Amino acid sequence: MDGLARRFVRGLAASPDGIAVKAGPTVLTYRRLHELALLWGGALARTGTPAVGVLAGKGGVAYPGILAALYAGAAVVPLRPDFPAARTRQMLLASGARAVIADRRGLAVLPEVLEDRADVAVLAPEEEQPERRHALEAPAKAARDDPAYILFTSGSTGRPKGVVITHGGTDHYFRLLDERYDFTAEDVFSQAFDLNFDCSVFDLFCAWGAGAAAVAVPPRAYRDLPAFLAEERMTVWFSTPSAIDLIRRMGGLGEHALPGLRWSFFAGEALKSRDAEDWQRAASRSTLENLYGPTEATITVTAYRWRSPDVAINGVVPIGRVHPGHDYLLLGDDGTADAAEGELCLAGPQLTPGYLDPADERGRFFERDGKRWYRTGDRVRVLPGGELAYLGRRDSQVQVQGWRVEPAEVEHAMRACGVHDAVVVGADTGAGTELVAFYTGEPIAPADLVRALRDRLPDGMIPRHFHHLPEFPLNSNRKIDRLELAARAAGLHGGKIRVA
Repeated sequence: MDGLARRFVRGLAASPDGIAVKAGPTVLTYRRLHELALLWGGALARTGTPAVGVLAGKGGVAYPGILAALYAGAAVVPLRPDFPAARTRQMLLASGARAVIADRRGLAVLPEVLEDRADVAVLAPEEEQPERRHALEAPAKAARDDPAYILFTSGSTGRPKGVVITHGGTDHYFRLLDERYDFTAEDVFSQAFDLNFDCSVFDLFCAWGAGAAAVAVPPRAYRDLPAFLAEERMTVWFSTPSAIDLIRRMGGLGEHALPGLRWSFFAGEALKSRDAEDWQRAASRSTLENLYGPTEATITVTAYRWRSPDVAINGVVPIGRVHPGHDYLLLGDDGTADAAEGELCLAGPQLTPGYLDPADERGRFFERDGKRWYRTGDRVRVLPGGELAYLGRRDSQVQVQGWRVEPAEVEHAMRACGVHDAVVVGADTGAGTELVAFYTGEPIAPADLVRALRDRLPDGMIPRHFHHLPEFPLNSNRKIDRLELAARAAGLHGGKIRVA
């Protein structure tokens, strides 16, 4: 098979002179993006690397860099220049990448990331272009089991977990999307997700498979989203549900305020029915879908087409049906199958072959009925029509604006910053889920804690609120009562949280 790169080549044939991607002043046509990917891909192929780190923000290096890695037959490893260097170093080492494409911001942090590693080739196209004589003639072909992307999620061991996304998984995924949606070269897609977030693969390769444009959404756009969407003639929107509240607070959800949208997608966290109502009122001509899927199941693996008024469980929009070709089962707390409600487990062609470190797979994958299953950790209920309703996390993992955060990793980082012990929980607020940290030991100024944590964690994983306690409450088993702390955090939400 030709792999994920085939989708871009299909878009190139449909719209060679059309805009493939736009990010601020950077505008790249399909023809130009293809030329750069062949040129850079040739330099990458010469390294023989199985994976390529793309250490760049959204712009003229990141987008061609992603495509160049695929053209070279390597897996894409998206990396962010604003992440702590130690974390990026861990991801680069775990992925096996022996080449990095970096923009100027990425180059600035690369010495700290690489330290004394001399085995990693660095491609810096803004400084020097590769030799044209080494350019590829065509994209490399890929086998179904070859990695297309390596994405990292939060890990409870204090280090990120590497998830392998294969070309076979993405092929199945995008075939289904092609059947479900009517995207054309006339569409303009939002590119709101960070490039290390798996939903960005939807943004880019849905657009590129149709010959459409993908437009990066800058932070300033949210101040007046209707004006931004109108200026860019955007027809397809995809973001986390948290964006809805921000846009609402900026006055952007007036009736029919987003008339140009044909499709509206949300994923990454629970979509509240109130938010869906408000968005649909503003984007009255669009079809709204709630998508769900862990990274381990290739981007999204269920879809629910929302209608108003509609069914909701605890005010949350259902996640819909599992993609064709997949099986699911629900496990009760005792590990036995339950036909009505339980932890969602998935099997099928979109499932990852595993984590980079097999030790991370313990408790997440199992064999049953001749199939390999993944335990999502999400509790769901089967609705009368057969759709699935999301009930919450079975474990303590928290979704924060699309980030999957293991509280244990944040707690580990806090202890390294000088607190005696820490418990991190999620609290639902009007702005979405926020992390709340309780800690013991000597009191530390919140600003000092934030500064220290930024050396160890991305901003999206740093708690918004810190509470010092003389000691943690204990339950009847003499264990830290996390439910009690979660209840305290919930009682303080909605703008009432104050740093203790």
